[in-house]
Amino acid sequence: MKPADTNATPFASLTPDSMLDALESVGIRPDGRLLALNSYENRVYQVFMEEGAPLVVKFYRAGRWSDAAILEEHDFSSELAERELPVIAPMVIGGQTLHLHGDLRFAVFSRQGGRAPEFDSGQTLEWMGRFIGRIHAVGVLKPFVERPEINIQSFGEEPRDFLQRSRFLPPDLANVYFGVVDQVLDGVRNCFDRAGKCATLRLHGDCHAGNVLWVEGGGPFFVDFDDARMGPAIQDLWMLLSGERADQVRQLADVLAGYEDFYNFDPRELHLIEALRTLRLIHYAGWLARRWNDPAFPAAFPWFNTQRYWQDRILELREQIALMDEPPLWMA
Repeated sequence: MKPADTNATPFASLTPDSMLDALESVGIRPDGRLLALNSYENRVYQVFMEEGAPLVVKFYRAGRWSDAAILEEHDFSSELAERELPVIAPMVIGGQTLHLHGDLRFAVFSRQGGRAPEFDSGQTLEWMGRFIGRIHAVGVLKPFVERPEINIQSFGEEPRDFLQRSRFLPPDLANVYFGVVDQVLDGVRNCFDRAGKCATLRLHGDCHAGNVLWVEGGGPFFVDFDDARMGPAIQDLWMLLSGERADQVRQLADVLAGYEDFYNFDPRELHLIEALRTLRLIHYAGWLARRWNDPAFPAAFPWFNTQRYWQDRILELREQIALMDEPPLWMA
């Protein structure tokens, strides 16, 4: 499949008619009702059917992932589902999970209900840790080949370089921001040096509350593996932590109480928590800038690229410099 690269006008051909036609091309008979779900990188809709329960369809952004990279994600989530892990894998239709209609690439998923998890509960965190440990026990069995790694280059240097080339920042803040980014990247490198050589494995990659559905009596369901990459195991754990340092120490203990039932945790990776948090901040700013031509982004993120936005990012990154110099959580 080689759909056109439409980054300048993303999803220009995605209309209600084209969506319905795409679904009908794989034998799905919707009743015409579509409900847009919260997604910006791709376009995701709940589709009501003439018969049976609603389905969810994801239309992939052109130019982001190759077909091979998307299929690696599909294979990983399917591999997890086959081992009875609570993930939503794409449906196999006509022997395929990835479909093409015109220039639209899409996949279809069953709909899973649930609510946002409550990460302030120790029991919830232990439950989350248990299932993430099971995911990692499968993720380590083989590597991704087509999907990249979460590292300093991909999540720090590359988005920094893009922002510099695109000249998004106000002229009076550009030198300050990029100077601070260079400082924090030095701090990130120091954190990675302190951690030493840590193993990488297939990850969910974006394991925050918005990508988990909590089912009463059934625990978590993990959705949206679109950001699955290779990386250190702690990447799927640190986003469960919040609050003051003492809070995070307690939360981490709860998570690892479940996690280590299924997968051994390397304590050296604790040196990477604030480093990975810092990389996420840089990557997020670069992601918003890279997607600014998509009309959905200025509408959803009107505060981006304002003077105040970049001032806040500078302060945020300066705080990370100090946090990366602190001992890791278990050494409190």
